[in-house]
Amino acid sequence: MSGRFAEYLSEFRQKELRDIANAIVAPGKGILAADESDRGIIPGIKVDKGVVPLAGTFSEGTTQGLDGLSERCAQYKKDGCHFAKWRCVLKISEKTPSYQAMMENANVLARYAVICQQNGIVPIVEPEVLPDGSHDLYVAQRVTEEVLAFQYKALADHHVYLEGTLLKPNMVTAGHSCPQKFSKEQNATATIQCLQRQVPAAVPGRKPWALTFSFGRALQASVIKIWQGKNENIQAAQNELLKLAKANGLAALGKFEGTLETAAGGQSLFVANHAY
Repeated sequence: MSGRFAEYLSEFRQKELRDIANAIVAPGKGILAADESDRGIIPGIKVDKGVVPLAGTFSEGTTQGLDGLSERCAQYKKDGCHFAKWRCVLKISEKTPSYQAMMENANVLARYAVICQQNGIVPIVEPEVLPDGSHDLYVAQRVTEEVLAFQYKALADHHVYLEGTLLKPNMVTAGHSCPQKFSKEQNATATIQCLQRQVPAAVPGRKPWALTFSFGRALQASVIKIWQGKNENIQAAQNELLKLAKANGLAALGKFEGTLETAAGGQSLFVANHAY
């Protein structure tokens, strides 16, 4: 493109990023936060250095780790990593999320994203609205929509190539302490509406983008419970992980039916103020 709006990535780099992003969200595929890197799995790495207090706000935070990120990403690429993850967290209360927190975290994620892309790594952008609090589903939806609006404005401001990104949003649900209960169907509708209103069609996939899973605790809890750190339980734990991965793959295709019994049962995986 001519004029002052120059291309910030070469055509080769754009294609590389686009191909990686589309491979990750291919039908039936998803993301598992675990240490696996063979058998055709695309390896990635968490590159942020955790949440720190954001001065001048009501106990809100921002995520650190931008210093030296370009050099680290260059090494990660040499080591075989093709995507990265960076998590920012925002919380809902009477006074939060504040404008400062939404702006700061959106810009931090955008700076991380463009640094990753310059090094051939697909950035997973994760502006997570935490489920802590007593707010209802409708408040959660409005806040998540606003957070995503800030996020995609920041990505545009930093010239991030959207076709070479992935978004890891929170599911839109009422606060964990909300007295009113909402159905799975209501949660799903609110989440889809939120994404349709705020996520550009340029983000890879269909609907107009792909929807798939990205789980850590949700896929690991049963596996860890079965394994218990014992060698004799390794095979059973691997079988449990395979069962869960297949079920999530089918769900991503809209083909999962019935229920799934797991070793973790119905135990809650909620962690209050989950800012790691």
